Amino acid sequence: MGRKRRVWSPDHFYHISARGNRRDLLFQDEKDFQAFSHILTSLYETTLFETASYCFMTNHYHMQIRSPNTPISQLMAHINKKYATYFNSRYNLTGHVFENRYYGEPIKGIISVLKVSRYIHLNPVEANIVTEPSLYRWSSYPTLTSPNPFRNEAPFFNSNLLLNFFQGTKLEKQSKYSRFVEKKNFESRPVLI
Repeated sequence: MGRKRRVWSPDHFYHISARGNRRDLLFQDEKDFQAFSHILTSLYETTLFETASYCFMTNHYHMQIRSPNTPISQLMAHINKKYATYFNSRYNLTGHVFENRYYGEPIKGIISVLKVSRYIHLNPVEANIVTEPSLYRWSSYPTLTSPNPFRNEAPFFNSNLLLNFFQGTKLEKQSKYSRFVEKKNFESRPVLI
């Protein structure tokens, strides 16, 4: 029996996640994180897609992406295949790098987009790697909330995709988003103004 065909909607963001085979490490050191980021940057240079948030953990990753022209399944096949080739070559391995096919669900509505981004950005805190999301380097959160205009933003990441859900100056938007993410028991609608 074949796998269930994935549905693609160019207007929706998707919550994407993939885990290392047997929950093994996907990223063993800084060079691995950089290689994955480079793969995303290279793909971004040739294929139109938007990333609203991301977090690369040691044995899995999360991204919130959409593409108006390319099905998400094609993007993910490219990303995971390139990374698996890199990983197996670097560590002299063969076989599966990823546990299963990637997880990918469409996100419907502004509130859901914000809640998924909060979940993604709180991953390192929930895993007890850092005490606050701004301290985790391999996440879009520090770039998204930093008042420093010289902070490097990954080419494939667009901080305005989330910040534009809020009103005010850029600093006010960053502050509102930060309060939304770091208030862990927040269950109602975020204040978007």
